[in-house]
Amino acid sequence: MKENEDPVRAAGTWSPTTHMAPPRKKPIGLQVIGSGRLIARAFDEALAAVGGSLADWLELVSVKGQRHGAQHELAAEVHGPTSGDHLHRMHADGLVRLSGDPQNPSDHQVELTAAGEAAFNRYLKAVVAFDRRLRAGTTDEEIAALDDLLGRLRLNVSGPTTPEVPS
Repeated sequence: MKENEDPVRAAGTWSPTTHMAPPRKKPIGLQVIGSGRLIARAFDEALAAVGGSLADWLELVSVKGQRHGAQHELAAEVHGPTSGDHLHRMHADGLVRLSGDPQNPSDHQVELTAAGEAAFNRYLKAVVAFDRRLRAGTTDEEIAALDDLLGRLRLNVSGPTTPEVPS
């Protein structure tokens, strides 16, 4: 065997179908997943630093935006069936007020309390600061291109077919 020669190739057992060379670049899916996890962790830390969480933020935004007033609609949008428990915790913490038919909890109306408004404003400052940090060194055009690219990647994986894997 020659110096620096691949032992599989030297033994004569290499073929393109059984031994694919590693990709020269990291696959885009791994880049997106790794970046997403890193960004999500940093976002969670930014909210935690002001006493919040992503679930708190999403629910407060939804209530604040008055897009949905009924608890069951809010729960379905934010986190599915576990959101009701989260809303009840936020109610117990004094962040939201639930009103409506006590016999039908899923039809409670949800609104922010003064403490909920204060939490919303605290989280909003953290979210805006995080967004500035994330956008540092980028242009509006790059952000728009990223948005377009991520949209195309979502479409690529949400379709009915998957690309063929080369053999």
